[in-house]
Amino acid sequence: MLKISTKGRYGLRAMIELAQAPAGMPVLMADIAHAQGLSRKYLHALLVSLRNAGLVHSVRGAGGGYVLAREPETIRALEVLEALEGELAVNPCLERGSPCSRSRRCAARRLWVEVNRAVVETLDRFTLADLAGR
Repeated sequence: MLKISTKGRYGLRAMIELAQAPAGMPVLMADIAHAQGLSRKYLHALLVSLRNAGLVHSVRGAGGGYVLAREPETIRALEVLEALEGELAVNPCLERGSPCSRSRRCAARRLWVEVNRAVVETLDRFTLADLAGR
């Protein structure tokens, strides 16, 4: 069963927090951690993954913090979750390089493909702007 881990859930919450900030205004990691009830250490790890995925930028110095790398209307929930979780699949047989030898003749595979497509399409439909209430 597809289960979004705390990494994905908390990372998405942090991104929504950044989307709610005034455009281009850096937000301190400490402020995000406090607002979302996260430890700074855990949040830092999430932000590093999000930065490596090109979704956030860090701004150094006085007045620094984190900002979205793009407008919140262009960042989709799917991108955020994939940056943190990797490939999303409702069943291991749908993952790239699946070791399942039955996948080509599995009677239930079509169901899993459809369910997975619905999940991915739903996550791709929502942007950070949608989730931030913009």
